[in-house]
Amino acid sequence: MRPPKAMELLAASAMQIRDVDQNDQQFVPSPCVSACHIDRASGLCCGCLRTLDEIVRWGNADAEFKRTVWSKLVSRAQLPPS
Repeated sequence: MRPPKAMELLAASAMQIRDVDQNDQQFVPSPCVSACHIDRASGLCCGCLRTLDEIVRWGNADAEFKRTVWSKLVSRAQLPPS
């Protein structure tokens, strides 16, 4: 189950990402909300909805990868929790 506060933070962050200038390649914030727990059924973090692979790759990833992950998170947030 996703913590309600984590979902509020994720939704707010997703809205900020949509407002970021797509030409700004310097900084894309992490979706981490410090509610880390991987759901065995879905393979997603219960807090930020990223996969383990996305979490591991985040630190060295370019802005394009990060924006792609954010796009996926917006879709995942609309799915019912497992």
